[in-house]
Amino acid sequence: MTGIPSQPRIEVRGAAKRYGTLQVFRDVNLSVGEREVLAIIGPSGCGKTTLLRCMDGLIPLDEGDVLMEGRRIDGPREGVSMVFQHFGLFPWKTVFQNVAYGLRLAGASRAQIAARVPKFIELVGLSGFESYYPYQISGGMQQRCGLARALSVEPRVLLMDEPFGAVDAQTREILQFEMLRIWEARPTTMVFVTHSIDEAVLMGDRVMVLKGRPSRVHEIVAVDLPRPRDRATLLLARFAELREHVWGTLMADARQAELEVVKR
Repeated sequence: MTGIPSQPRIEVRGAAKRYGTLQVFRDVNLSVGEREVLAIIGPSGCGKTTLLRCMDGLIPLDEGDVLMEGRRIDGPREGVSMVFQHFGLFPWKTVFQNVAYGLRLAGASRAQIAARVPKFIELVGLSGFESYYPYQISGGMQQRCGLARALSVEPRVLLMDEPFGAVDAQTREILQFEMLRIWEARPTTMVFVTHSIDEAVLMGDRVMVLKGRPSRVHEIVAVDLPRPRDRATLLLARFAELREHVWGTLMADARQAELEVVKR
């Protein structure tokens, strides 16, 4: 089950990354289309976050290229926003100031910031908390703030690194469906790294499975579930089939890794 977007917004060609003698991944090739959500999943240590940061231009590749709209990425660039697992908020700034930060860096005027920031605060459900500091709000609200900051610059590409991994299970589920709602309202290219198989299948149009040492693209699974998606999606027989397919693919690798540890 594979699919290749006809007009890719992001292309990764022959990507490889090493840290000293450790080869993290190699020969990674993928394309992500306009308004497509690609979920990346794989065992811990397979290089999911490293690959995402290479796509953002934060870390250089050792081999290969990342292209956005046909142009090579060799550093952070306009049109790409990143949402991190641990919120990445400035503790001395209010919710409003944190959301406005990206716009300030982009050179937006005070009038533009005053007009745009409230819209994105409302979009993520934080209206009424504009003057609060991060320590005064919950982890889920902090992640909403980080998401609003990323969205406020209206990126063409949104990169998300385990964005709900630092919150409790109940909040995570709430944020998943909030993210689906936000994406439906403002669809854009999104690459989403997660450890959760359910989350990958629920959110993604495709799920890319990384496996091996060094890791490579083992499979790209097309998620043929209808949109918009909501809690009813979790009850579909097709959701269960896709989840089991990805689970089986990953668990075979995990079992092999356990056997290697035991042998040592």
